[in-house]
Amino acid sequence: MNTKAKKIGVITAVYLTVIILSFLYDLAVLKHFNAIPETFNIRIRLSTILFVGLFAGLTGGFIQVTFLEDWLRNNPYWKSLLYIVLAYSALFLVVATLGGFIYATRLSGNSFFHPKHFDYVLQQMGSPEYVKNFFLWFIVVLMTMIGQLVSDKYGPGVFKDFLLGKYFRPRREERIFMFLDLRSATTIAENLGEAHYFNLLRSLFKDITPSILDTHGEIYQYVGDEVVVTWKKEIGIEKAQCVSCFLSIQRALKSKSAWYQEVFGIVPEFKAGFHCGPVMVGEVGQIKKDIAFSGDVLNTTARIQSLCNVNNVDVLLSEHLLHLLPFLPSGKTAVRIGTELLRGKAQQTSIYTIQ
Repeated sequence: MNTKAKKIGVITAVYLTVIILSFLYDLAVLKHFNAIPETFNIRIRLSTILFVGLFAGLTGGFIQVTFLEDWLRNNPYWKSLLYIVLAYSALFLVVATLGGFIYATRLSGNSFFHPKHFDYVLQQMGSPEYVKNFFLWFIVVLMTMIGQLVSDKYGPGVFKDFLLGKYFRPRREERIFMFLDLRSATTIAENLGEAHYFNLLRSLFKDITPSILDTHGEIYQYVGDEVVVTWKKEIGIEKAQCVSCFLSIQRALKSKSAWYQEVFGIVPEFKAGFHCGPVMVGEVGQIKKDIAFSGDVLNTTARIQSLCNVNNVDVLLSEHLLHLLPFLPSGKTAVRIGTELLRGKAQQTSIYTIQ
């Protein structure tokens, strides 16, 4: 299941949970005051709201996951808010109307578009329950949007670890790191200018993200034109996902090379360095908290990546990591470059490239 589908699934689950709790609350209040109307059929009502809740969750989740980021990124903030309010108001109207017709049809046994059903739906639209559901709808929409934005800030899985306090106390982990760097970044920045270059980076980071997520990588940092990606060791070596990530990024950029050439006048390429080893990981900061990694493996990975230009290759990885991989992606082989005395290291490191 891809990342978008997972997000839509989570949003749908939230919608269904809230709508069920709202139904149970309404039922409890009606029973308490002995005010259950004759038209209130618990079984039909519950099955109807489950159906419309599922429809609302899937549709609302699709809109949120597919369009929210583009609306916020490509439009003035006020216009983005207007789009969101209009889209979800229209969806609420559709969902409420659909639910009203379904409930009336099942309750009466008449045809779906029976005239009495129109009267029932119009009557519901003027009720306090309708107003309550409208405001509850927007509270849920706001909650899921904030949740998505915060989750995207930390990255999939990391936000959950943060909430659960997994890294409240520093802990030692075995991690794979990939330092991904844009080739000829300085020259490109000088040619494009600050604003256009920044737009290039935004487009690049957006286009490479699916490859990282599909291989279960975690984006640790964006440092200028560089991206630092990490995997827990057992996840990164499984099916050589760490290496597959870089190859997938290359394919993704190649598929959009014509667009980059047209918009920015360049065909961007990345170089990458890989290494694996122990790190300390934990929460840092008092005002702006973050999860940080510390260890020699990060310095070593950066040094390995810096040798890509010297050896005229796109990717380099340490012998230590290569021996951990069960196999390489189909059609790829490891070629030994040699041993290098990396800056700050006492012993030489054997490095390989992938061809």
